[in-house]
Amino acid sequence: MADFLLSHILGLKAFHVICIIAWMAGLFYFPRLLVYHTKNKHNPEICTLFQVMEVRLYKIIMIPAMILSLISGVIIASVTLTWSFGWMHLKLLAVVFLIVFQFMLGHWSQRLATNNCDHSEKFFRIINEIPTILLIIIIVSVIIKPF
Repeated sequence: MADFLLSHILGLKAFHVICIIAWMAGLFYFPRLLVYHTKNKHNPEICTLFQVMEVRLYKIIMIPAMILSLISGVIIASVTLTWSFGWMHLKLLAVVFLIVFQFMLGHWSQRLATNNCDHSEKFFRIINEIPTILLIIIIVSVIIKPF
C-alpha cells in the first residue's frame, strides 16, 4: 500500500492542497460572518440569514475540508516519513491551533444564534487575523523547513 501511495504522492499532495484551500477559505470567511451577525444582532431577519450561512459554511465546507486535509496530511507524512522533523512539529502545532480555532468559531456561532454571545464586532474583526498568522507559520515551515 505504501508503494502505491508513494507512486501517487503528487496527486495526493495536490488533493491535500485543494482541501487546505477550501478549509482556509472557510476559516477566513467565517469570522467575517460573525462580524456581520454581531453588527446586526438586533435584526431577527438578518440574524436568521447569517445563522443559515454560518451553519452551511461550517457543516458543508469547513468540517469536510478539515477532515480531508487531516486525513491526506497524515497519509502524506506517513508515506514520506516526515513525522520526526522539527518543521513538521511546528506545522502540526499550527494545525492544532487551526482546529481549535474552528471549533471556537462554531461555539461562538451557536452562542450568537441563541443571543448568548457577549463578544463585540471588534473582537471578531481581530480574531479574523488568526488563520492568516497560522497559515504563514505552516507555509514557512513546509517550504523553508527552518529546522
